[in-house]
Amino acid sequence: MGFKKRPKRLQKKKLNSLKNSKINTSMKTEKTKLTSFSDHLDSQYSTPGSLGRERYEQEFEAFKLGVMLQELRKEKGLTQEQLAEKCGTTKNYISRIENNASDIRLSTLMRIIQDGLGGFLNFKVEFK
Repeated sequence: MGFKKRPKRLQKKKLNSLKNSKINTSMKTEKTKLTSFSDHLDSQYSTPGSLGRERYEQEFEAFKLGVMLQELRKEKGLTQEQLAEKCGTTKNYISRIENNASDIRLSTLMRIIQDGLGGFLNFKVEFK
């Protein structure tokens, strides 16, 4: 005994009907409350000025520094080993900086940027 094959026209019609019903159902039942990033930070790390929030901000700046150094290194077409050799440190240390696993001394940061990447380091100090 064989199965009857539905005409393609009916298959498409049924498929479209199923898609539309799933979309409509999910739109009706799914009620998502969006949270702003600022509210998320407040709930996870407390309000600005608190110890928890200050720690988060400092760690985030260190993370950004590591990402920035990694991007600059890649733009220059250097491996971690080549960069380390140019500025007199180790590949392991460059890796730890890029992955936010190590504090970095100012003198080392300057060497990496000047000797390793051929750049110049500027600082900006802000007060709240």
